[in-house]
Amino acid sequence: MLEFKFSNVAREIEVYGYDAVVKSHCRMCHGGCGVLVYTKNGKVAKIAGDPDCPINHGTLCSKGLASAQLAYHPDRLTYPVRRIGPKGSGQWERISWDEALNAIAERILDYKDRFGAESIVMGYGTGRENEAVIYRFANLLGTPNVLTAGHFCYGPRIATSIITCGTNPIVDYENHPKCIMVWGNNLVISNPDCYKGEPFSTSLNAGAKLIAVDPRLTRIAARADVWLQLRPGTDTALALGMLNVIVNEELYDKEFVAKHVYGWEPFVKRVNEYPVDKVAEITWVPQDKIRQAARLFATTKPAAIQWGVAIEQQVTCADNNRALMALMGITGNIDVPGGQVLFSTAKIRNVGQFGAHKLLPYEQAKKRLGGERFRLAGNFAIINPKCVWDAILEKKPYAVKMLFFISSNPVLTRANAREVYRALEKVDFMAVADFFLTPTAELADIVLPAATWLEMDYIGDFWKRHGYLLPRRKVVQIGECRSDHEMLNDLGHRVGQSEHWWDDFEGGLDYILEPSGIKWQDFKKMNYIRGQVRYRKYQERGFSTPTKKFELYSTLLENWGYDPLPKFREPPESPVSMPERHKQYPYILITGARSPGFFHTENRQLPWLRELHKDPVVEIHPDTAEKEGIKEGQWVMIESVRGKVRQRAKIYAGIHPNVVSAQHAWWFPEKKDPAHGWDESNINILTDNAYDTCDPAMGATSVRTLLCKIYPERNRQTKV
Repeated sequence: MLEFKFSNVAREIEVYGYDAVVKSHCRMCHGGCGVLVYTKNGKVAKIAGDPDCPINHGTLCSKGLASAQLAYHPDRLTYPVRRIGPKGSGQWERISWDEALNAIAERILDYKDRFGAESIVMGYGTGRENEAVIYRFANLLGTPNVLTAGHFCYGPRIATSIITCGTNPIVDYENHPKCIMVWGNNLVISNPDCYKGEPFSTSLNAGAKLIAVDPRLTRIAARADVWLQLRPGTDTALALGMLNVIVNEELYDKEFVAKHVYGWEPFVKRVNEYPVDKVAEITWVPQDKIRQAARLFATTKPAAIQWGVAIEQQVTCADNNRALMALMGITGNIDVPGGQVLFSTAKIRNVGQFGAHKLLPYEQAKKRLGGERFRLAGNFAIINPKCVWDAILEKKPYAVKMLFFISSNPVLTRANAREVYRALEKVDFMAVADFFLTPTAELADIVLPAATWLEMDYIGDFWKRHGYLLPRRKVVQIGECRSDHEMLNDLGHRVGQSEHWWDDFEGGLDYILEPSGIKWQDFKKMNYIRGQVRYRKYQERGFSTPTKKFELYSTLLENWGYDPLPKFREPPESPVSMPERHKQYPYILITGARSPGFFHTENRQLPWLRELHKDPVVEIHPDTAEKEGIKEGQWVMIESVRGKVRQRAKIYAGIHPNVVSAQHAWWFPEKKDPAHGWDESNINILTDNAYDTCDPAMGATSVRTLLCKIYPERNRQTKV
């Protein structure tokens, strides 16, 4: 039995009459937080942070606290349904799991036989730590096409860090960096990927210096010693300007560079193309601030960079990541305590091994959509979404006949949303697994009821790079909901993959844990396990790159035909690249600002969370608002050359007068028609997905920076 090291749990059980408390692991965002789930009369009654968890130390955000509102929401889908009317009609009938999975399996086998396995695209979005099981199913089926957010979210960090230093460098908050540079990230709001806001805040309280790189005055930027308010989309130029200072003032770690860096001389030549005066002109950041930040980061040891998705949703996605890794590397902050550590996983089968990537036939891998164009992405089994939409709408390079989306709502989350909608309307067959009938699910043929984290057993943080694994223990069963892992395990049997699956998915959990010599029933009795923590491992065995060194000059990118060194490219739609368009659309629009209660398109149904944030908000500088005749709280129209949407104005001095910042992923589940207002405030109606606007190596869609105009909404009084 698990032992609780704190007495208040037993006291609360006695005082409030709870039946029991279950230790588990939240997954309302990218996950990671240990939780205590209190039950009463067989239902979840309360959720609290687990003080024993090494990830969050008892803290918990609003999303985690509201998890039960998701699980028990009256509109939640709790049984499989099949569409009986036209797409988008909202007409459904209840069916059994056997009927649903048999129908999906029948379609899969038919399309594979007639058009090839590549005509079937699997997809996932926000993820429920389901990527390994989805890739396993796809690879065994023979389709190279798995549509993820990986082209512009976290995937680029993994892809570029693997080719640079072997794995993703993680900030070692446990050993308190003395300087933290937060770049395009707001982790106290978003709790991204491998991180939580609490350890970061603890390191600041311990005295760390703080540099914030952000176009907006976030709460992190407000606390910073140095705030670099850059022009949106110029991150690579700013990083290269800081590198210029560090190189030319000889503030770099000379021993690390001499012994462990590959490509130093051409790298120095490249950074010398970005003198500080030129970079200041590009980025709008004053020269003295660039120098101040560079010197502070290079001379305060140990130092670390907290980076985020904002730098990846740009045309310079891969080079943004590579330039930041160069800052980590040449300052000697790689794999040192309190720096950026290359943590080791526990002894398990990792995501790649479980995903059965080696079992995808080479002939099929060559058919990956966009694989030849976006070779860095293709090397990591990632595809650009437009390649899928083109394969549906234009049947190029071949026809995609079927989509199976799990925990994904691409109508809201992918660029050029109207094109996405057209593709989902046209595709022959689509299955979706989700909690609700979202705007994407409303276009499906069959929708499966997905389980929340409260309703499954799983190995939490399986995919992350901080080295921890934590047991997620099933607390309740709601309706007929099933985990993604269970449904794909069953579907695998139905499409001829039985030898690679299990009678139930506990066998899959045992398979993951097998190298460690334990089984799921053993692991669920533990608090966590962690890989061995060692530092400066490169001194013994080098880095896991082709040269065994930290590659500032990427040999793999060179082999694939890309520039082996990072460089700045002007955003495809900016005052500089499109001066004529800028005259008509005078503001730089940045998108994707996070809200504490939402996770991309999720949680707008939940009372506690929607109460925090009732309407979509666009931030506008007071001078801009006055110029455009916009009042606080007024509904305004945001318009690009591709369309227009409405959001509420927030007058905010913490943004440049030439920049406006809009929120993403907005829809209105309270609107009971099947469209759910997907095109009212969806900022991705304004974004572009043309291939020449994407990162050339990674295929990342440039959704963060574009040109717009903004003006008061006319002749509409109704409130959303």
